[in-house]
Amino acid sequence: MLFSLLRIIAAASFVPLASLGVLVWSGELDPVPAALAGAAVVAGALVLAMVWTSDLRQLGDLLRLAAIGAKLQPPPPTRSAFTLSAEVLGEVAFVAQTLGARADEVDRLRRAEESIVERLPDPLIVLGPDRAIRRANEAARSAFGNELAAVLRHPDLRAAIDRVLGAGADGPPQEAEVSVPVPVPREVHATVTALASPLAGGAGALVVLSDRTRERAIERTRADFVANASHELRTPLASLVGFIDTLRGPAADDPPAQRRFLDIMAEQAGRMHRLIDDLLSLSRIELTEHQMPAESVDLADLLERMLAAFEIRIQQRGVTIDFAAHEGLPPVTADPDQIEQVVQNLLDNALKYGRQGGTVRVALEAAPQDGKYPARPGVVLSVADDGPGIAREHMPRLTERFYRVDAGRSRAIGGTGLGLAIVKHVLNRHRGQLLIESEAGQGATFSVWLPT
Repeated sequence: MLFSLLRIIAAASFVPLASLGVLVWSGELDPVPAALAGAAVVAGALVLAMVWTSDLRQLGDLLRLAAIGAKLQPPPPTRSAFTLSAEVLGEVAFVAQTLGARADEVDRLRRAEESIVERLPDPLIVLGPDRAIRRANEAARSAFGNELAAVLRHPDLRAAIDRVLGAGADGPPQEAEVSVPVPVPREVHATVTALASPLAGGAGALVVLSDRTRERAIERTRADFVANASHELRTPLASLVGFIDTLRGPAADDPPAQRRFLDIMAEQAGRMHRLIDDLLSLSRIELTEHQMPAESVDLADLLERMLAAFEIRIQQRGVTIDFAAHEGLPPVTADPDQIEQVVQNLLDNALKYGRQGGTVRVALEAAPQDGKYPARPGVVLSVADDGPGIAREHMPRLTERFYRVDAGRSRAIGGTGLGLAIVKHVLNRHRGQLLIESEAGQGATFSVWLPT
């Protein structure tokens, strides 16, 4: 700072002092007046240097603040002894203030853009021209985690990225169907678009991944459903047609055969009736599966009513019901008709597959915090039988439509193969869970967790 001050003094006083020296040397001016004049020149240069130095320091401070985007106000004119300096400082402060406001606006737009990109439901990935990942939104990180780079190395997706980068910024978007095995198996539709942005460090690519696993599963389920339903209806229909032809022909004059065939026909018609009822019930549940119920249901009261409705079947099977319900349990928010369907299907299965003359245990309790159920408050309804149990390999598929562990026995006792599928969809609507525990030869326990 001192060096700058000396340079300003030297620059400002050089010409006057040199002129005084020439006048003294030529004899035109006495040394004493010349010395006084020189002192006055140096003093004036010192004052000017101090003012300019102060203005330059202030100008430097303003420029440094402008460089970091600080908000500035123009200084008042009295800050400087010279109008020109004050005007320059004011203009610099105004320019810095304008740049700061623009920088704030750009920053707000950038944050808004980042927020929008982060909250997009589909995974979005920005690639640089070297195919390196420059950015991935929250959906991409959540869906693929550390396996994101492995997904991008899929041959079909990599080929689509290569085509986009090879075509340049004006190239058309490319699409690819990708089967991703990690972290869970899924089917993904990828759309790759050219991107010319500083964010990508030049010409890059934007990859949007749409998870089509659910849609593909629905398509497969629909196809399986039509095939299975037609198969399930074909057998009783064929039986009815065959018995009708028999009654019209060889058994037309055989009353004992007619009675036997009519009993079988009634059984097959009842089977078709149950199947159609379950199919219609399942369709109605699926229509409202995305809507949470709003009614309040006392599960203990509902269980007592359902057990009373099953009294005749319980007596026919010679089964003992061991019912235990904890007192003081809160009601659940549920659709009472659909919860009755759940209880009906679980009790029906327990009576069908449980041991003749055995015991069916029905329990209602507050959900224990043992890791088997969600940590939220809830109640657990469990129905346990002492039947032959279920082998481990069948457990994951028990809630599939028309899936039966023993198809012949299930049909013989009137099962449609849709009961547990109905239970699953009802619990999906109620945000509940179904837990199945069983071992071959040890019976089975079906536990329903419902939030309170």
